[in-house]
Amino acid sequence: MEEYTGFAAVYDMFMDNIPYDRWAAWVAERLKEYGICDGLVLDLGCGTGNMTERLARLGYDMTGVDSSEEMLETAVEKKMESGLDILYLQQDMREFELYGTMRAVVSLCDSLNYITEPEELIQVFRLVNNYLDPGGIFLFDFNTCHKYETLLGEQTIAENREEGSFIWDNYYDSRTRINEYELTFFVREESGLYRKFEEVHFQRGYTLEEMKELLEQAGMEFLAAYDAYTPNPAAADSDRICVIARERGKRKTEERT
Repeated sequence: MEEYTGFAAVYDMFMDNIPYDRWAAWVAERLKEYGICDGLVLDLGCGTGNMTERLARLGYDMTGVDSSEEMLETAVEKKMESGLDILYLQQDMREFELYGTMRAVVSLCDSLNYITEPEELIQVFRLVNNYLDPGGIFLFDFNTCHKYETLLGEQTIAENREEGSFIWDNYYDSRTRINEYELTFFVREESGLYRKFEEVHFQRGYTLEEMKELLEQAGMEFLAAYDAYTPNPAAADSDRICVIARERGKRKTEERT
């Protein structure tokens, strides 16, 4: 997973259309429904800390994990400016390690789509289950196959701004369900010249039924699925789905001991 190297420097510039405040409020409301109003929460695949910081402001004791050193450097800079008490760890989500368990784990902004092998995604889910408190909640979103097939696949997205521009080419393989992103960025520097960044990203489309099955194999309990960050249930034409699952196993173990 070598994504988000040069792109990390301009990620926030070009992702400013994402309604982070609304998404964070929605996540907090769902967590509160399961009695999680505060306490330790892990943001898995936290990137530059946009959601991590917002959840910290909403009262959660946040830890952020991401594999990109460059993305975390930006997250730490934000933390120093905001003064929020957030712990950031550079780790691959397929083998992350924590100091203890969490009341909840969140993984947002289609971070899990970067896990392109179902067997590796099961391992991520097993680790989440392991690091959750008994009955703890796992909330994540993912891009669906429908989104890649109808919105992104074989599409070119481009945007030109005064401070920079980007070209985003998508190539979707319906057989493997892998979407290849070819990203080219031109960022204006103080000299007035533009620096060029190029990266290739890969994401895999998943269905809700697959996610339910992988959660079950990992030992977790599926609870609910929503159409993106809305109160509506997930549907066949949902582009992004938010899933809520629960830790399963520790309570029974504790009862036996």
